[in-house]
Amino acid sequence: MTDTNALDPEDRKIVTLARSARARNGVPEGAAVRDETGRTYVAGTVDLDSLKLSALRTAVAMAVASGAKSLEAAAVVTEADSASAEDRAAVRDLGGPETPVLVAGTDGVVRLTVSAG
Repeated sequence: MTDTNALDPEDRKIVTLARSARARNGVPEGAAVRDETGRTYVAGTVDLDSLKLSALRTAVAMAVASGAKSLEAAAVVTEADSASAEDRAAVRDLGGPETPVLVAGTDGVVRLTVSAG
């Protein structure tokens, strides 16, 4: 586990935003990504009859739709042990294989940082 207070302030911000999205929307996961300009995009899980997206893939889609060219970092708040391969692939597609993905528990404590690669 990573002491969340020891994180870079910008990384701590996206973890906090991801946690807030999860709680505010009452969804299984919350996520946030930071683009190359420092803008952040926040999302929760989408679970409609006709559309199902994880929070992280939704946040990446929001970044793309807003014109982001790359990602600096991503965070997901989840009960899962890690970010799924599909989620990491979405981050990798926009940010590259070295983009860090911070995986935090529902308490906001970062349990793991993995590369998108």
